[in-house]
Amino acid sequence: MPTHVIRNAGASARDAFRSLVISQQLLGTTEVLLVKHTGCGMLTFDNDTARGLVKKNKGDEAAKEVEDLDFLAFPELEEKVQDDVQWLKSKAVEEGVKVTGWIYEVETGRVRKVV
Repeated sequence: MPTHVIRNAGASARDAFRSLVISQQLLGTTEVLLVKHTGCGMLTFDNDTARGLVKKNKGDEAAKEVEDLDFLAFPELEEKVQDDVQWLKSKAVEEGVKVTGWIYEVETGRVRKVV
């Protein structure tokens, strides 16, 4: 069975959805493992903070480019794993495709299943 790794900031299911659909439809993916990790930078900010940094570092023109962008940050790791798995299951994930959610604990090197 082929394996496809889709990596993005925060292991966002919403951000990876296009790639997941392509992987299922063209490459025959039959299982999705969503893996987030402890210490993730996406836990450390919100949209307003990110937009403020863009404005500060890149100026007003760049700030306009991201004014409606959802950076998909989140405040709680385990809750976000559960949310992303449920979101994927409600979308165009093919029938019979298994979707699970995991947390990689950077501190211990262990991986634990959340859902």
